[in-house]
Amino acid sequence: MLLCDDHALFRQGIKGVLDSQADFQVVGEAEDGRQAVELARELMPDLILMDLNMPGLGGLEATRLIKREMPAIKVVILTVSDEEENLLEAIKSGAQGYLLKNLKLETFLDFLRGVFRGEAPISPLMAGKILGEFARLATKPAEVTGGDELTDRETEVLNLVARGSTNREIATALFISENTVKKHLQNILEKLHLQNRVQAAAFALRQGLGREKP
Repeated sequence: MLLCDDHALFRQGIKGVLDSQADFQVVGEAEDGRQAVELARELMPDLILMDLNMPGLGGLEATRLIKREMPAIKVVILTVSDEEENLLEAIKSGAQGYLLKNLKLETFLDFLRGVFRGEAPISPLMAGKILGEFARLATKPAEVTGGDELTDRETEVLNLVARGSTNREIATALFISENTVKKHLQNILEKLHLQNRVQAAAFALRQGLGREKP
């Protein structure tokens, strides 16, 4: 894991917490977005925790550069900013999650572990804001451009993603394995030309999916 934050004391604190966990290892630290891009190329970490507001190259632009060049690297924004605009821009930039720095420690660690299960961690406050944005998007006519049609099974998976279901919950609901869910999600993103699970949920809501059957 790579930490990117311009506050050295904060980085040290997070590093101490993560290094105390058996399933996490911090392989590098960056004090700005440009250094994060350089270290991402050098270290190829599984996950980057990215702050937003830093001198020089900010977190959003750094995320865009990293995801464009190294799409396999997961990026989770970790910030004090609860601005809806930053949240939406982070998602558009390809970030897998958006966490606020006021999270409780256990919740923070659970969210990070969820990233490796294919989940999209978002702090509760921000989740409420993005659901509001989804509702707004759902009132607009959807425009589908390009891509192949989804299979019936992929549509079922997408419907459950829009309801906020985890991979494990989707697997249980459809009587398939979590690995199969991941494969379906990958196919969905490729067919719809989307970058991540959150964008897929937004697309699904625009299509009228994600609602419980009457």
